[in-house]
Amino acid sequence: MSQPETSTINEIERAFVRLDEGQLHLRRLPAAQAGHVPMLILHPSPASSWFMQDLMLELRNAGCLGEIIAPDTLGNGDSPAPGPAEPDIAYFAGSMDRLCTALGFEQVDAYGSHTGARIACEMAAAYPARIRRVVLDGITEYEDDLRDAVIAHYAPVVEPDEYGRHFIWAFNFCRDQALFFPHFMKDAAHRLAVPMPPPQVLHRMTLDVLKALDTYPKPYIAAFRYRAFEHMARITAPTLLLKPETELALLNASVKTALGLLADGHEAATGGSPAAKAAAMMKFLKKQVP
Repeated sequence: MSQPETSTINEIERAFVRLDEGQLHLRRLPAAQAGHVPMLILHPSPASSWFMQDLMLELRNAGCLGEIIAPDTLGNGDSPAPGPAEPDIAYFAGSMDRLCTALGFEQVDAYGSHTGARIACEMAAAYPARIRRVVLDGITEYEDDLRDAVIAHYAPVVEPDEYGRHFIWAFNFCRDQALFFPHFMKDAAHRLAVPMPPPQVLHRMTLDVLKALDTYPKPYIAAFRYRAFEHMARITAPTLLLKPETELALLNASVKTALGLLADGHEAATGGSPAAKAAAMMKFLKKQVP
């Protein structure tokens, strides 16, 4: 059987897949070789699969030969709204399982970042036959007081304004997330020690928020409500926990707790670039493949 041309397997395509909620949007890299398990890439909130493109390409460069799929979470990007009024992470994990069925994927390796990590975690816990290997990037449980504050204030519902003030709000919302955690606690104790993203990145994230202004809070709130540590004991798949040097200290500190809960847990300290993460991921995936 002839192999696809190099230009094709390294070119990210866009597609829509029909689910019950409507046409879910995704980005994909075709398989470089037949017979390899596909890779499912799940983005953080409030972004979209647009932000996963560098990681997709670096995974291919690092030797990921199967198809690489990065969907827009329901309620984000160009995907339709979630079905329930108040969806939980179990719902979003179920939607990704349904996506895999629609794409004809019997089994996948999964990577998730922040909200995506919680969805990947629940997929591995609830659909063990679907997930071969899983990589979690930025996952924890927050103390009750912080969780309650975040649920109340982190992702407000914002209505379009006749003077366009919602456009300014959206940009500041995205910018403040790069400066503070939580973004609404603007004091020295909550100041992040990472550089401001380039204006082009802030611009693109702002567009994603505006595009999904009615629904962007839904995955966010579901993620903060999800108690990941309560579900990790159900995961049987080999699991890699990334510790990027650019990550929140709170999230990296949670890796030790998570390793004590997982049946087959591993950790990898890494740089924060897509290339560094891809290298760590592929080392794990190749080592674990029988």
